[in-house]
Amino acid sequence: MNTEVSSPDSNAAWPADAIEVGRIGEAWGIKGWVKVLSYSADPQALFRAKRWFLKASEDRKSLPKPGWVLPASLQITQVREHGDGIVASIDGVIDRNGAEALRGARIFTSRAEFPSPKADEYYWIDLIGLQVVNTQGEDLGTVIGLIDTGPHSVLRVMPAGLVEPIKPDEERLIPFVAAYVGEVSLEQRRITVDWGLDY
Repeated sequence: MNTEVSSPDSNAAWPADAIEVGRIGEAWGIKGWVKVLSYSADPQALFRAKRWFLKASEDRKSLPKPGWVLPASLQITQVREHGDGIVASIDGVIDRNGAEALRGARIFTSRAEFPSPKADEYYWIDLIGLQVVNTQGEDLGTVIGLIDTGPHSVLRVMPAGLVEPIKPDEERLIPFVAAYVGEVSLEQRRITVDWGLDY
């Protein structure tokens, strides 16, 4: 995949629906390209976005040179798959030194850049915060995260009445599969499951 991206507004504001989608890796080549680590196996948000918004890595110990400031956003001129990874060309970054200066930066894009999921598919970010009830109408709690087990995902549910942080043995783990999940309503912010309070 090779995606050309048009120039966005240079005064783009941080999107209200920003989602972290990846990180900038090491420089690729000598012409300012960078390797990109995507957090998704299907990184379409990275390919679709005209601009990436940045935050410094939490473990960034020092800046590459005195006075250097990480830009708030980058205008992306080209993104493409390369081998089993992704590489990108950035407007204004013309050499390896410029690319290395961005290494470790966290990449955010607008949620609106995400492609629409297929029927019965959901982005994890859309499930977090939803109320979980069982078929008897009992409140099982709130989704606080998911676990990827390979074959399927597992909902991490914080029982009603508790607040984060909670201990691992306090959360409910519910497989996110049709055998247990009946209905997901993003509009009503609710997931209905076939799961007992005492499971």
